[in-house]
Amino acid sequence: MIRGIMGKKIGMTQIFDNEGNVIPVTVVEAGPCTVLGLKDNPNKIVLGYLPVKENRLNKPVSGFFKKLGVSPLKRIHEFTSTDNKDYKIGQEIKADLFKAGDYVDVTGTSIGKGFQGGMVRWNWSGGPAAHGSMHHRRIGSNSASSDPSRTYKGHHMPGHMGMDTVTMQGLRIMRVEAEQNLLLVKGCVPGSKNSFLLINISKKKAYRALDEKREVVAVKRNPMKQSKAAAAKTTKK
Repeated sequence: MIRGIMGKKIGMTQIFDNEGNVIPVTVVEAGPCTVLGLKDNPNKIVLGYLPVKENRLNKPVSGFFKKLGVSPLKRIHEFTSTDNKDYKIGQEIKADLFKAGDYVDVTGTSIGKGFQGGMVRWNWSGGPAAHGSMHHRRIGSNSASSDPSRTYKGHHMPGHMGMDTVTMQGLRIMRVEAEQNLLLVKGCVPGSKNSFLLINISKKKAYRALDEKREVVAVKRNPMKQSKAAAAKTTKK
């Protein structure tokens, strides 16, 4: 089975569970994606997403789609797979790949913020606010003068913020609208509306049914520590 699919962010809303609790969710359009290639050792599947006009492609890419007999697609990406025997070139993969209760890792490009100062970009606390300090939102010293006589790589300074590749791990799928190719994912995902996303089955969390309730484990207490704490209270009195 393929481990992921491409999609785009639609926006955020909220739903209610069976107990009436409000759950914030992000609506994600997952697919439909078209199988463009199958690879072995390791197993991978090449998917295409979003139709595009042929005149917007260069000749090599246009020839690639003509050879496969598939209509041109804008996005091409590889996904790992456990087994390729159930897939063939030209097959469509839709949102029914997932089910409610699955955990997914969603990768996207964060919203660009332009050039920002250190207090916004790195959450600096800032300098004294009094009039005489002359150091309110400035960066201060960058490095020592004689040794190392340079600024260390990765030093927190003002600069461009956002437009980074960000992955949100362990997001839970609360609902699947298979007819509309929509996933309702609990929490937020990176990017603005209509931004491109990669949705992969989570590597760290396994499927868990929505109606499953976890057992409350009683906390074990050390009787020696409790007796010592009680003795300390009596001595203070």
